[in-house]
Amino acid sequence: MTVHLPSLNGLRAFEASARHLSFTLAAAELNVTQAAISHQIRRLEEQLNVQLFVRQNRTLALTRAAQEYLPAVRAAFDDLRRATERLVRPERQRVLTVSTIPSLAAKWLVPRLIHFHEAHPDIEVRISTTMREVDLRGEGIDLAIRYGKGAWPGLRADWLMREDWFPVCSPALMAGNRPLRAPEDLADHTLIHVEHYREAWALWLEAAGAPVAIAERRGLTFDLIMVALQAAIDGVGVALAGTSFVEVDIAAGRLVAPFELSLPHKEGGFYVVAPEETADQPSIALFRNWLVASLGPRTAPPRAAVSG
Repeated sequence: MTVHLPSLNGLRAFEASARHLSFTLAAAELNVTQAAISHQIRRLEEQLNVQLFVRQNRTLALTRAAQEYLPAVRAAFDDLRRATERLVRPERQRVLTVSTIPSLAAKWLVPRLIHFHEAHPDIEVRISTTMREVDLRGEGIDLAIRYGKGAWPGLRADWLMREDWFPVCSPALMAGNRPLRAPEDLADHTLIHVEHYREAWALWLEAAGAPVAIAERRGLTFDLIMVALQAAIDGVGVALAGTSFVEVDIAAGRLVAPFELSLPHKEGGFYVVAPEETADQPSIALFRNWLVASLGPRTAPPRAAVSG
């Protein structure tokens, strides 16, 4: 059965009225009369054969059907708004939205952005951070930096970098009365863990030939790498993190690496991804190419990875 969509004006009146729970405020927002809003709502209810509002004296409430209908209507208008903005905004005035995890943004991406801004001041870069895997199309994201094996349906994935994990601590801790001359000396220090990488310390200690039981001792656990690294900078203990998360702090002398051993992460690496249909748009391609080039010579992706 073919379902005919209701009028756009009626849907706009419904969304605004539901948001304000007021025909008067909806009318003011849409620059029409209150009578016009009431007429559009009545017509929409007739088209849908569903009551959307309960009118009681001067109050307005959504029916159960309206509560279920509203999120889809609102999402549709949001999608239309974002699509229209992308369509009518000149390329030189584009806002480029880039998504990645908070710690990578703070510790690796943000310090590099000044160089991109200096080279391309006409492109505004907006950084969106989250720990979840975003829906690039649905959330208006142009590019994302993701960790994985490089295979995401519908997305172009370009290899960015591999992570080598190793212990880091503050220079003050190294200069203290409990030296870190060998991995076994970690037993005398507080180990700093990251929730999503709980097994990392055990893997590193095993590779170093040190007792894995050291990783099982009570330490500190944080949900974000950047918070764990701040604890290490403050001298709280020894953290384990990947190269990209610590390179700026090591260069600045805030952190040091007490041991030479680093453990390559075998599960994949970081990729810069974009929807296939928009991956070659000028500003998206420009940022991706700049990001890849900024790393210089890089280790190749794992054999099992697909680079897009």
